[in-house]
Amino acid sequence: MTTTDASAAHDLGALAHRLSHPADARCACEPPRVLANRPDGTVVRSGTTVLKAHAADSDRTALAARIALAASPELTGILLPPLSVPQAPENTERPVTLWPLGAPVDPTAPEAAPWADAAVLLARLHRTPLPRPFPSMRGPAKAAAAVARMRTALPGDAAALPVLAAWRALPAWARGEAPAPAARAGFLCHGDLHLGQLVRHPAPDGPWLLIDVDDMGAGDPAWDLARPAAWYAAGLLPPEDWLAFLEAYRSAGGPAVRADGDPWPALDVPARALTVQTAALALAKCAARGRGPDEPEQLMIESCARIATLPPRSAQGGAS
Repeated sequence: MTTTDASAAHDLGALAHRLSHPADARCACEPPRVLANRPDGTVVRSGTTVLKAHAADSDRTALAARIALAASPELTGILLPPLSVPQAPENTERPVTLWPLGAPVDPTAPEAAPWADAAVLLARLHRTPLPRPFPSMRGPAKAAAAVARMRTALPGDAAALPVLAAWRALPAWARGEAPAPAARAGFLCHGDLHLGQLVRHPAPDGPWLLIDVDDMGAGDPAWDLARPAAWYAAGLLPPEDWLAFLEAYRSAGGPAVRADGDPWPALDVPARALTVQTAALALAKCAARGRGPDEPEQLMIESCARIATLPPRSAQGGAS
């Protein structure tokens, strides 16, 4: 963390502490703690309050629409509702939102990962009527940003070639270069589903809820199933976990895939895109840290090499 980053995080922690207490209250809280600090978001905890500073280049109109929807009765029991939208500290132009503290998924207990709960929440989200107008889901844009980051980190490097080949083989809509097919674009999507996007609230034993609305929007609901599908295809997610996730989603009436039969015509292209995104980010991080890919990262890179040679199994057609 740079000195500037540390200063901004300190100011955000002080703001989180101030906003989580009445002005005249005395408390015995631990010092504010930075939970995450990335260009796309800094998250700071103070007591039972979590403050998030969003990316400096956030579309504030779109973010406001997402926050308002997260606070609406339509998403009660699906998304963690915000507490408020406070002002940003004086030394940052990043928009800031305030949230209740939830208990995250335990990364040390993969056998207890709530895949079925995540699937049910997604199905309920996808069945929620989409407000009109509403921002687009940012999944394809995030994949494109990951590829751009890799290109910058590894210009002309042969290590990036299989990832770039898999990227070029995707349809234009999956690269964020064209609108998704109309029949698949009218659903409310999370946009960045992974287990880090679930918390129990009230902590520690409340129901699971989705968090992080930065990428939420109108789009293809298959995108929200794409990361676990990609991990399963690469051998990173056990078949029993994938099948539990898929069956729970179908049983809850999720619209991304058919109620029975082969799910891959709907999932194949989004899963390929998430494979590319994951591999591209891995290579960019490896370049920044001067190391080689670890085993999971290497599996995703090898998956890119395989899928670049195969035509998409997609209801939306091949590359364009």
